[in-house]
Amino acid sequence: QVQLVESGGGSVQAGGSLRVSCGVYGYSYNTNCMGWFRQVPGKEREGVATINDDDGSTSYADSVKGRFAISQWNSGNTLYLQMNSLQPEDTAMYYCAAGRGNDCYAGSWWPSYWGQGTQVTVSS
Repeated sequence: QVQLVESGGGSVQAGGSLRVSCGVYGYSYNTNCMGWFRQVPGKEREGVATINDDDGSTSYADSVKGRFAISQWNSGNTLYLQMNSLQPEDTAMYYCAAGRGNDCYAGSWWPSYWGQGTQVTVSS
C-alpha cells in the first residue's frame, strides 16, 4: 500500500512562488507514474503535472507550462511541485498522486493512490 502525504501549501500574492511536497511511504510494484492534480469546489479534478519513474520524463497541463516544475528526490520518496508566477486561477486544493500507466501524461493519466491534499491560495 502506498501512502502519500502533502505539505507546503499556503497563501501567496499573484506573481509569487510556492513549492508543495509529497512524502511517499510504502513500496508498490504497481506504480511507475507520479503526479499532481488540483481541484476547486464545483469543478472536476484536473491533472497538473506528471513524472514517469521509468525514464524521468515529465508532462504538464497547458495552463501551467513554463511556470510549474515537477521533480523527485531520494529515489522517488519525495515528490515536489515548484510553482512560479502564480495567478489567482491557480487557487485550488493540490493533490499528490501515484499509480501505473502507459500514458503517464497530465490530462490523460488517472492514478490509483491519492494524498489528502494541500490548499494553495493566490490573491490578486
